[in-house]
Order: sequence, then C-alpha cells, then structure tokens
Amino acid sequence: MSDDDTSGGDDWFESAFDDGAEPADDPAEDGHSGGSEPAADESDERAADSPADGASSGDGTGDTAAGSDADGGTFGDGSSFEEEIESTAFGGDAGGDGDGLFDSEGFASAFEGAGGDAEFDDEEFETAIPRIDLGIEGLDNMIQGGVPERHLMVAIGSAGTGKTTFGLQFLNHGLRNGENTVFITLEQSREAIIGTASERGWEFDRYESEGALAVVDLDPVEMANSLDNIQAELPELIENFAADRLVLDSVSLLEMMYDDQARRRTEVFDFTRALKKAGVTTFLTSEASESNPYASRHGIIEYLTDAVFVLQYVRGETQETRLAVEIQKIRNANHSREKKPYEMTDRGISVYQQANIF
Repeated sequence: MSDDDTSGGDDWFESAFDDGAEPADDPAEDGHSGGSEPAADESDERAADSPADGASSGDGTGDTAAGSDADGGTFGDGSSFEEEIESTAFGGDAGGDGDGLFDSEGFASAFEGAGGDAEFDDEEFETAIPRIDLGIEGLDNMIQGGVPERHLMVAIGSAGTGKTTFGLQFLNHGLRNGENTVFITLEQSREAIIGTASERGWEFDRYESEGALAVVDLDPVEMANSLDNIQAELPELIENFAADRLVLDSVSLLEMMYDDQARRRTEVFDFTRALKKAGVTTFLTSEASESNPYASRHGIIEYLTDAVFVLQYVRGETQETRLAVEIQKIRNANHSREKKPYEMTDRGISVYQQANIF
C-alpha cells in the first residue's frame, strides 16, 4: 500500500469503498440467494453477542469463550469448566435424576442422526432462515439447504490448499447472482487479486468498475494499529456499500500482530463481533496449526465462527497426495461429516462428493 493511501488518517479504509458505493441493480432471475431476502434469525448472532457459547451446536461441536484458556477457566455464570460438563452430562448435580446426556434415554438420543454422508432431500427441507450457496461445486451438495445468511465462516488450511481461491470463488458466485461483495486482503496487492480471479475467468475487474465489488489491500500492521476505528466504521461502510458477502484473507496475519495472547483473543473477538454486527455473510481464511490440521494457528477463530471448513493434504502410503475438505461445523445447518477429495482447476475448486479418500 502506498503512503498516499494513509495520508488521510483512517480515511484510507473508508475511501476504499467510495468508488463502489452505489448498490448494484436487482439480481438476475437465475437465482439471487443473497441480500434481497429478510435478515436471518437473531439466533445467528449469538456468536457475536457473547464470547462464550457453552452449549454444543447442532453439529456436535462445542464452543469455548474467546478469552478463556482451552484447559480451564470459568463460564459467564461463574461455574467452572468441570461443573459445566458435569451439569450437561448428568442433567444437574452429579448423580442427579435430571435429563442429562448420560441418562438412559439421553445417551441413546445423542447418537441419533449421527453418521457420515447424509442423503438430503431438499424438496422436503423447510427453514425460516434465509440461506445461500457457497458456489463450490460438490461442497454445496454436502450442506442441506445452504449456509445461513450472515454467518461468519472460516477455511483452515496449510499453504497451497486453496484458501484464497475458496474466498474468491465464494465472492464470484455472489457477484454472478447480483450481489455486492468486498474482498479485504492482508497478503497480496489489489492487482494480484484481480489477476488471480481473471485467470479463472472471473470478471472481477468488470464487477469492480460497475460498483458491485470492492477489493481492499491493507497492511496488517496498519490494520492492527487502526483496528478500533475500523471496527467502528465497518458496519456503516458495509451498509452503505450494500455488501452481501465479505472475505478477509487472512485472519492469521491480523492475529500475528499481537504478541500478548490475551490481547490477541480480545482484538480478534471484537473484530468478529463487528463483522456480525454489520450483517454481512463473511468468509475468513486462516493458516492451520503446524501440530494439528484441524485447528487454526492460534486456536481462536474456529471458536468465534459459525462454520468451519478444514482443507488439508491427505498422504497415503502407496498413492499420491490428495487434497481433502471436511466440514467441521455449521450452526443451524445439517451437513455431511465425511472427508471428501477436491481439486484445484482453472475454474476454481471442485469437490468430488461421491468419491472417497483412498
């Protein structure tokens, strides 16, 4: 980013949206699944309203507070982690008669509906929550009805697994359906992002000139230093731009700007809360932990998001290395739990829903 971009203080962030402030025309009749529908149920905002989500989500993944250590701590009501587990598992006090997970009926019901690749009948699927498609061939078929609007999603993966491509493809699908979108990059220049999209036949330059797309390249140090102002301005800027989808690539670089773990958790939590407040469906990318491919580098963002997609390399003893995707969780959505192979092609990511790994 040039010095000219920052000469106006924090106006450099707001000015990135100015050229495309005019909302795009109504979506084409071939299916707009984005901002024209009513806002999602207030339950979708629970991750933003509180740093803790002690209950287990519908997909079986429990969320911990952003500001508490993974090995302990207290919940909002002052109870310890052990007490919370005891209460959940046994329906109250240990040995009590409440309806807990480990009573005879609760234990059996906990396994109902569990399984691998579910067969979804979308014709019979009814929901009051507006939903969207990701635009990833094969992956959308693994999610019954689509991802709820205004969800905050993250793709976790190591280098070369296609996280940035995932985000670009997610935006391109929205743009083709008449939505307004924003791409914020902390890693590459605006020109590099436009060029990557063009190589795959995605007309980001045209969408940008029409005011339907804003590509903002930020220096991670600048963003960290101005994060308070950005958080305050972001909801209004997104509303003025009428954005339906937003991508941040990547949240890991933002996390790296804070040496203190407690401050890192607080800043990332506040930033995700600002995104939820903005009411835009958001997709983040995150580097995977070196020791655990199912966890992010700092082990924070997966607990603050509504949906987690894990992208990883799968290496067999006798076969070539393949790429595989797994849906770790999606709040308020039924989804397949199987690990499926995918390929990076000149048209983007394609997931082979019917295939298995090795």
